[in-house]
Amino acid sequence: MSAASSAPRLRPLWSCPACRRAFANRNQSHACARWDLEHHFRGRAREVRALYEAFLAALRRCGAVRVLPEKTRIAFQTRMSFAQLTPRRHWLTGHLVLAERSASGKFHKIETISAHNHVHHFRLDSADFLDGEFRALLRAAYAVGNQEHMRGPARRQP
Repeated sequence: MSAASSAPRLRPLWSCPACRRAFANRNQSHACARWDLEHHFRGRAREVRALYEAFLAALRRCGAVRVLPEKTRIAFQTRMSFAQLTPRRHWLTGHLVLAERSASGKFHKIETISAHNHVHHFRLDSADFLDGEFRALLRAAYAVGNQEHMRGPARRQP
């Protein structure tokens, strides 16, 4: 049996019957409200929107992504949410979900949710932040969003 055939199969995404949002987990807890992206940028400096657009462009270089404006944040999802931004008056706060804890100085706080899900918090106040190091971290978070860390021999045991 090959490593690929022994890897666990990912279930199809479940869609909430009320709001139609897709989730990796059936009956995922969430708010069914619909928000537009623009409400996040009202009263914010123009530079905040430009930083958001630069972040989104860097993220889309990883592949297709759903942008999910929520009440207090903007989530980014493939199979699961793996990144988020919260616009502030002059900058963005955000986080990436990584399969391992990162020692990068880009992060000011790390929360461990489970053995393979670590939430890395950052502050984005300059396009210079979106350098090669951060783009590599985005690719790693994108892989978590696709649940690649849950498949095959690359998955480490705690």
